[in-house]
Amino acid sequence: MKISEILNSKKVTISFEIFPPKKQEAFDSVKKTALSLSSLKPDFISITYGAGGSTQTNTSDLAQAVENSGTASLAHLTCVRSTKEQLLQTIQTLKQKNINNVLALRGDLPKDTFEGENLFPSGFFHASDLVPLLKQNGFCVGGACYPEGHPESSNRDTDIENLKHKVEAGVDFLTTQMIFDNDMLYSFLYRLQSAGIHVPVLAGIMPITNANQVSKMVDLSNAYIPRKLLSFCDRFRHDSEAMKQAGIAYATDQIIDLISNGIRGIHIYTMNKPEIAESIVKNVDSIIKAVNK
Repeated sequence: MKISEILNSKKVTISFEIFPPKKQEAFDSVKKTALSLSSLKPDFISITYGAGGSTQTNTSDLAQAVENSGTASLAHLTCVRSTKEQLLQTIQTLKQKNINNVLALRGDLPKDTFEGENLFPSGFFHASDLVPLLKQNGFCVGGACYPEGHPESSNRDTDIENLKHKVEAGVDFLTTQMIFDNDMLYSFLYRLQSAGIHVPVLAGIMPITNANQVSKMVDLSNAYIPRKLLSFCDRFRHDSEAMKQAGIAYATDQIIDLISNGIRGIHIYTMNKPEIAESIVKNVDSIIKAVNK
């Protein structure tokens, strides 16, 4: 099923994100994780794509397993280090596996580059270049956005203009990078409305269950970390169970606030930990059911 249809049919959706294994021998373990998450009945599960397509086969195989379990999948696709022929081959593979939804991304710039390397041999330099090709092939297409500004963007106005270009290229919905302060999202949504961007925006939530995650999350998403979150990370960093419980509680509070303020899509970055996703879903299940009546 196409995610655009799901978003149109529900007042609130909940979705998960997982990442494929870097080593093939771990595939069965991650597949088991994907199926565990599917059993929680999310609206869809998103599967990431390695830098330069290093996990492209695992991405499509996991997406197919999710689809076969009865849950819609969202396969990521990046254009960095890919030729147009490689992209077309990946698109055909996704279609053959009955995958209807793709998240179009430029992709993180690899660290192992060499002087003079062409990182974009396809001629697609941005996610917005990839979107029309995916639409032509019948996919529902998602895009990524950064409520606090893309780490490489010179300013937020430029970031919004680039995002508008992506939406105009045909993106059906947007998913935010992880946010830890909901007010940052509300301000971002106001700026989108002012810029004429009206596609659904799903709020990305990352449960912080390990204090060491915080600095990495800031580097990845340019996110502001509220004092409340920093306080419990400092207090419980040496007690793994207490830290996990505090992280689940914080994410739950975020989600309840988001739904209460009319946010229609919650996207949980699970870090391949189904037990944490399950705890959060149990905390908000009745709330989501009440809204969707």
